[in-house]
Amino acid sequence: MDLDPRLTALRDLGGFFSLRAGEEADRRLPTLAHAYGPHRPDGQGAPRSAPLSDPLSAPLTAPLTGPDVLTDPLTARVRRVAAALRTREPRVAASVAHQGLAARLWSVALGCTALYGAVPDLAPETVRWDPEGSAPDDLWLAGVRPLPGDAASLADVVLHGHLEPLSAALRARHRVAPALLRGNAASALAAAARELARHARPEAAARAARLCRELLAHPLLSGAGGLTAAGFRRRSCCLYYRVPGGGVCGDCCFVRPPRSSPRAPSA
Repeated sequence: MDLDPRLTALRDLGGFFSLRAGEEADRRLPTLAHAYGPHRPDGQGAPRSAPLSDPLSAPLTAPLTGPDVLTDPLTARVRRVAAALRTREPRVAASVAHQGLAARLWSVALGCTALYGAVPDLAPETVRWDPEGSAPDDLWLAGVRPLPGDAASLADVVLHGHLEPLSAALRARHRVAPALLRGNAASALAAAARELARHARPEAAARAARLCRELLAHPLLSGAGGLTAAGFRRRSCCLYYRVPGGGVCGDCCFVRPPRSSPRAPSA
């Protein structure tokens, strides 16, 4: 099946699935390739983020704006999430920012494959992103080019194309464990399939569920968690319980928020 140039069928599934396809984005917005890439002038790789209390970060209620956002949009996004959550722990904000973007990418890719039978090419250099926007992350794709609607293509588009470089960039800036980020990726995938089961046609929901099972067995996701009779259970914690007023998520490895341990497993 050919992809609709504007992917209009995704709009009925909710904000995490909708993509601004075929719309001209503000050229000042960074691409995701720029967000994942190095920003140090010496070319030696991505910088570690400065503490959230340093002058560049501004108070948590006033995230980075202007040229600082364009210089390092990923760090700007993490600090915006920190402000919204009222957390002073960079790794907590980094984890939540990672899961939000992973959820958007999986939702678009899995939703398209379930509804259209094909996945759009979401090459990072072709997707623009507003790091100052609210959740769900706002994404623009100027042109829609269909790729095969199978698990291998989804893995290439989302896991290899986005989540590997995104995780590497976040780990270079923050003390975020690989297992935590892998759990975020698996959790976001399972959540996208769950939403499709609720809102898509039965045949589309069944296709999404099959692809989800195949992808959870991928080497980059294997061991991050598993499907259960109740849904999905991850083997790591995203650290949301450390947010003021936060708790454990529905698929968390914890039954209740830890009280004494300062760090979550695999964090």
